[in-house]
Amino acid sequence: MEKEKRLLIEKLEKKSSQIRKRLIDMCIKTKTGHLSSSLSCVEILVTLYYGGILKHNPSEPMWSERDRFILSKGHAAPLLYIILEDLGYFSKEELEKFVQPDGRLGTHPQNDISGVEVTTGSLAQGFGIAAGIALGAKMNRDFYLVFTLLGDGECYEGAVWETALFAAHYRLNNLIAIIDRNYMCVTDFTENAIELEPLEDKWKSFGWNVVKIDGHSILDLYNVLYPLRGRISSKPTVIIAETIKGKGVEPLCFHPLSHGKIPSEKNLRKVKRRNNLK
Repeated sequence: MEKEKRLLIEKLEKKSSQIRKRLIDMCIKTKTGHLSSSLSCVEILVTLYYGGILKHNPSEPMWSERDRFILSKGHAAPLLYIILEDLGYFSKEELEKFVQPDGRLGTHPQNDISGVEVTTGSLAQGFGIAAGIALGAKMNRDFYLVFTLLGDGECYEGAVWETALFAAHYRLNNLIAIIDRNYMCVTDFTENAIELEPLEDKWKSFGWNVVKIDGHSILDLYNVLYPLRGRISSKPTVIIAETIKGKGVEPLCFHPLSHGKIPSEKNLRKVKRRNNLK
C-alpha cells in the first residue's frame, strides 16, 4: 500500500476510535439513543465523511454539487449527529442538547438540522427517497452521487425491494446503497426471524452490482467506495458491509434484545479501558 493511502487509513482508524468514544459518552449521559445500531456503522460513516469519498462542505451545507447521504436506518442518528458536529455543521452546544427539551436533536434524523438531507425513521423510507433523488440527478445531468445506509433488518420491508426494482430499471449508477449487515434486528438474529440469505444473490437478481466486505475495515471500505465516482458499473451498487452490532461495547454484542438499550456506566467504563477509549 502506498504511503499516502496508508497514512489516510491510519487517520481514519484513529478518527473511528474517537467517534466511537464520543458516541458511547453521549448515549450514557442521556441514557437513550440506539447505541448498538450506531456502533456497528462507525467505520462506514467515518470513511464516507472523512475519507474524501463524500463531497460535502460544512460551510455551505446546501452546496448544489454536494453528494447526498441519506441515513435510511434513521435510528443510527446519534452517530450521524456526532460526525456532523465534529465537521462543523452545527455547534457542540447543540449536540449537548441531544434529546433534551430545549434541543433540536431527536433520536432520528430531522432535515431542519444542518447536514441532514431528509427526515427518516420509518424503515425503507430513506432508501426510496435516495432513489428518487438519484433519478432526479440523472434526469438533470447532475453528477453528484447519492449514498444511503440501510440496516439488514430493514431489508424485510417490501418497499426496499420495490425501490431496488425501480433503481435497477432506471439504471441509477449514481446510487450507492450500503447495508449494515450485523445479522440482528430488534428481537432476534435475522436468520432466526426471516432468513435474508443468500442476500448477495437476491440483490443481484434485482439487477444490482453487489460487493460484500468487512464493514469494520477502513481499507476495505475505502477500496470499494473510492472508485464508484467513476461509474464502474451501469447498475446501481449495493455494498453488503458485514458488521458487529454494538462493536466496541461487548455487553451489547450478539445480544439482539440489547437493541436500544444503554449498558450501565460501570460496564461502559470497563469497556472503554479495555478498548483504549479513555
